Amino acid sequence: MPVILPLLMFMQAYDPEIEAVMRNSRKKKEDAAAAAASAASVQQAAAARSAPDADGRIPVPAKFAGPFQACLDQALESPDKAITFAQNWRIDGGSFYARHCMGFALSRAERWGPAIVAFEQAAEEAERGGEIVQSARLWGQAGNAALASGDAKKAREDFDAALARGLPDGMEKGELHLDRARALVALGDVDGARGSLDTALTQAPKDPLAWLLSATLARRTGELSLAQAHIARAVQLSPDDASVALEEGNIAVLTDHADIARSAWQRAAKLSPDSPAGKAAAENLGRLEPEATAPKPAG
Repeated sequence: MPVILPLLMFMQAYDPEIEAVMRNSRKKKEDAAAAAASAASVQQAAAARSAPDADGRIPVPAKFAGPFQACLDQALESPDKAITFAQNWRIDGGSFYARHCMGFALSRAERWGPAIVAFEQAAEEAERGGEIVQSARLWGQAGNAALASGDAKKAREDFDAALARGLPDGMEKGELHLDRARALVALGDVDGARGSLDTALTQAPKDPLAWLLSATLARRTGELSLAQAHIARAVQLSPDDASVALEEGNIAVLTDHADIARSAWQRAAKLSPDSPAGKAAAENLGRLEPEATAPKPAG
């Protein structure tokens, strides 16, 4: 126990690290999705409007495919130019696709308030046009913009709106529940967050981030057996992720496994020494090592 107690207060500083991981992961996913949509839009242009592609996404109609591709490409390179492009395209009849790209470009520029509005307007316009699944996705993007702005209440409302429109079972639905859980944690609704995380784990069982955040929530609520099981799954899915290794150590030290904690924190610090997770792991090691290596008192 003497090794564990000095670490308990430090581990309360983990919240910003988890949020940094989430933002980085979300940004990478958004950029990848935009790039994929851009590359595929021309190929999809001739597809029937109602026929989903292999990923379950509805193809971009031919009328919008070219401008949508150009707008997304520009958002990745110059958000300001893409904002102007989207504004002009919307006036010229770009439908919710123009508002969608507007929201993405504003998010790239970290102009969260206008991004929320753009995504919500896109969602409403998509729904008026009968594109209910597209509307759900756009409500979800509005929720993520709200989370990035620090408005967890707004984020929860937008995520609830997305879920009310419905998404097919699978990874996308699971990640929406994962994002909703983040908003609920920020609002102090632990029970609600646990429910959304459990759904996320069912819908997206191969997403290591879901297992990581589930383990973190379980640790905070004192469910250490659950935390151990879920962090083990995160480690299995993502053994080279510093944030996963950091949380593995956090849980290990609370369950009287200082040796596992030390090994996990050493791995986190080595994997990503300049990241928030790597730095936190190094600080934890600094607090653990003196206690672990000090000679036992005589007698």
